[in-house]
Amino acid sequence: MIILGSGPNRIGQGIEFDYCCVHAAMAIRERGIESVMVNCNPETVSTDYSTSDRLYFEPLTSDDVAAVIEAERAACVDGARVRGVIVSLGGQTPLKLAHSLDPALVLGTPVASIDAAEDREQWSAICSRLGLRQPAGDVATTLDEARSIAARIGYPVLVRPSYVLGGRAMEIVYDDAALTRVMTNLTSAHGALAREGGVSKSRPILLDSFLEDAVEVDVDAIRDASGALYVAGIMEHVEEAGVHSGDSACALPPQTLSPAAIETLHEYTARIAEELQVVGLINVQYALKDDLVYVLEANPRASRTVPFVAKATGVALAQVAVRVMLGESLAQLADAGFVPRSTPEPSFVSVKEAVLPFSRFPGVDILLGPEMRSTGEVMGIGESFGIAFAKAQLAAGTRLPDEGQVFFSLADRDKVEGLSLAAELRRLGFRLAATVGTAGYLRAHGVEVETLVGKVGLGDMGVNAVALIASGDVQLVVNTPSGSGAHVDGATIRAACVAHAVPCLTTLKAGFAAVKGIEDTRREGWRVASLQELHS
Repeated sequence: MIILGSGPNRIGQGIEFDYCCVHAAMAIRERGIESVMVNCNPETVSTDYSTSDRLYFEPLTSDDVAAVIEAERAACVDGARVRGVIVSLGGQTPLKLAHSLDPALVLGTPVASIDAAEDREQWSAICSRLGLRQPAGDVATTLDEARSIAARIGYPVLVRPSYVLGGRAMEIVYDDAALTRVMTNLTSAHGALAREGGVSKSRPILLDSFLEDAVEVDVDAIRDASGALYVAGIMEHVEEAGVHSGDSACALPPQTLSPAAIETLHEYTARIAEELQVVGLINVQYALKDDLVYVLEANPRASRTVPFVAKATGVALAQVAVRVMLGESLAQLADAGFVPRSTPEPSFVSVKEAVLPFSRFPGVDILLGPEMRSTGEVMGIGESFGIAFAKAQLAAGTRLPDEGQVFFSLADRDKVEGLSLAAELRRLGFRLAATVGTAGYLRAHGVEVETLVGKVGLGDMGVNAVALIASGDVQLVVNTPSGSGAHVDGATIRAACVAHAVPCLTTLKAGFAAVKGIEDTRREGWRVASLQELHS
């Protein structure tokens, strides 16, 4: 059985798929079947000589994969045969190669379903047929088409290419000028998509209405050939929709979703998996806004969250998925103890957090968006969300402060909610510093601000922001940018935080999570336990 790995990725952005491929090789070997790995990334465990029975260190191209299949067929003796090719565990690279393979060889989800999930027109038709709500959107191959779509659905708009990994070249645009800049970069001969062959009718640019202030949710599930579905985990993102799932912290189980919302997520995931005739893993991304559930996208493959969900629940998802692809049912696997009969409800909370490389790149803005920038991830587990979040922050290199001063610089749209965050921090005994506009709002609503900070370049209106951060008198910064001038000021403040190793939060939701972490840690302290102890 042949497993297609992830191939070369940006630094740190292939490890989750490597995990899935290694577990696939383990599951295949346990079944007494020879495993053949095709991958060309030397910084992976899947290319270790002991992981599979045979390793082809070859490029992940259609011609090279065809040559591997031919070589394996030629080597078969005594009635042996190539059982199939697994394309759904290595991310987008092997998924794109599915078209070049004999459909009868592709194990798991049919190639036609993979296309349907990626093709905008087919996917929209599926959602309409199933009665699922989607953000308004369309596809474009030229700037004029993109402008027409933006005029129809309204700004802000999420612009994203087809068939890319890690949200590469995705961007949220708020006006015509930004749309022109992004589309010109994507469609030019030497632009961001040049190495993939550029933009075409078969690989268009997707434009969707961006749901501001929505809660993003990831659901990982496994469906077998009989139609049974196992929802492995529902993860609620800490940051708002618009931050790539690889960069956003997320909690399992979800912390703020209502039982009705969770039931809807189960139902929608089951409908989508059934319609796509998924056999194996599927990841569906949702956004919740104003008590409405929107489907963002479905990926009939392993997602980046599979290793996290596996560790949080104690279920080896990648191995279960491979066994399902080989014909075992979820009922049989439940009888054998490989998988629970329903979604696990752990007695603890797990939080995944991204590891970001900004300390190695001085001057790079740390503001997160739809394009993935992390180079790894860590996990915190605790009796409460706050403790799990605080542990995850520490593992990612950020220790939440227990005392000191917090510097606020808020966009106008965030001041109402930011007032509650500032009041919470004051209640916990922190002193507050704030820029002139933010300080005025907080003081007008009864929250004491001790230190007034001037805008960047206008130090006569208060102390200099960069100097204050550099002085060591600030233990935490909350900066939510907005607008071009504010964006420049915010970038300078955030760069100073990186330079002086001061934690910087760019969303209010992360701020409230930090408050919960500080408060729960003070009250309960930490307990350290191994995964084996937690799942025993």
